[in-house]
Amino acid sequence: MKVLIVGASGVIGRAVHAHLSQRHEVLTAGRNSGQFRVDITDDDSVRRLFAEASAGGPLDAIVSTVGSLHFGPVSEMTAAQFDIGLQDKLLGQVRLALQGQHVLKDGGSITLTAGILSREPIRSGANATAVNAALEGFARGAAIDLPRGLRINVISPTVLTESLADYGDFMPGMEGVPAARVALAYQRSVEGGQTGRTYFVE
Repeated sequence: MKVLIVGASGVIGRAVHAHLSQRHEVLTAGRNSGQFRVDITDDDSVRRLFAEASAGGPLDAIVSTVGSLHFGPVSEMTAAQFDIGLQDKLLGQVRLALQGQHVLKDGGSITLTAGILSREPIRSGANATAVNAALEGFARGAAIDLPRGLRINVISPTVLTESLADYGDFMPGMEGVPAARVALAYQRSVEGGQTGRTYFVE
């Protein structure tokens, strides 16, 4: 398969790249690194990405491991701050799916990334909970609408073992999982046959 990973320089992205590249041709994209540059909040940037990545032929799979969120208490949050997650992690990944479907082979797949906060809220995480839940809902709805046998799934991991030092205090009592184990869920989405699913990794 020819797989495009958007966000391949992050902790999850690196693990997915290391795992999938053992069996597939993997292309990488990111805001500041990778074979291709892309700003997922910009239509034209995403359009250029897919034109460049598919220049040698259509893709078999698109994997997104990107997206920024706003963390802060609701009592102090502004609509503009809440909009950060909507425009970046939510609409950015939706934009990748909407445009990316047109450069996929029949039967190709799209894999997006949400997170455990969709169902396990934390203090100051309302934006993340809303965005992650919306990504899961988008995939369920898009799955029955995508043409040509295209598939779409979401990966929803808990906090990564590699990130516990940075985020563990915000998620008291939550056990981390190694990025290498999370990468297996992406393999399941890319190589499997299911669609409209959210794969929880805890």
